[in-house]
Amino acid sequence: MLNLPNALTCANLFSGCIGIVFCFNGDLKSAAYFVILSGIFDFFDGMAARALKINNGIGKDLDSLADVVSFGFLPGAIMFHLFKASDAPNAYLPYVGFVITLFSALRLAKFNTDTRQTVDFIGLNTPMNTLFIVSLPYVADYHPQIIGNWIVLAAITAVSSYLLVSEIKIFSLKFSNLKWSENKIKFVFMILSLALFAWQQFVALPIILILYIGLSFAYFRKK
Repeated sequence: MLNLPNALTCANLFSGCIGIVFCFNGDLKSAAYFVILSGIFDFFDGMAARALKINNGIGKDLDSLADVVSFGFLPGAIMFHLFKASDAPNAYLPYVGFVITLFSALRLAKFNTDTRQTVDFIGLNTPMNTLFIVSLPYVADYHPQIIGNWIVLAAITAVSSYLLVSEIKIFSLKFSNLKWSENKIKFVFMILSLALFAWQQFVALPIILILYIGLSFAYFRKK
């Protein structure tokens, strides 16, 4: 049982690797499912570690190494392919997509050393940022002229990278208990997110991201 959290972390990494293979085979939509799977493993590895009262440096470092693949390289690869399919004026511009990978790595390194982030986040967490990025191929089905514009993609890359390393406070979805009074904002967010995803699936993810940031502002302003 003591190895369960690390096994879940490795499952996160393995799922991210499969998602990358789908991405470079041009199947960006299937890659999104493996991001969700990585996110599920990432959520439960921390929960398992807390439940088993396991707190060691190896688990924390392994988690960051897995995350930099699943929630760093994978979204950068998706953005790279979106740039390639866009009206980019030259063949070098798509590499700008990997700026997201760089800032994801910076965000993960910052998280590991920032003692202010033991309970909640400062800056957008990499899984939520990645979920937003993987929604873009689905959004492109409805708004190809927007997602196919390289200037829009560059703006998304810039905003995404900024949010990762910003000083914006974001609540985490870690639960120390299941009391409604102590976790109201988290339950509200999860219920609304599930409803939106059931309604619009991946197209709802940009709205869910805005909801997450908006509720975080309200939550920390109240606190």
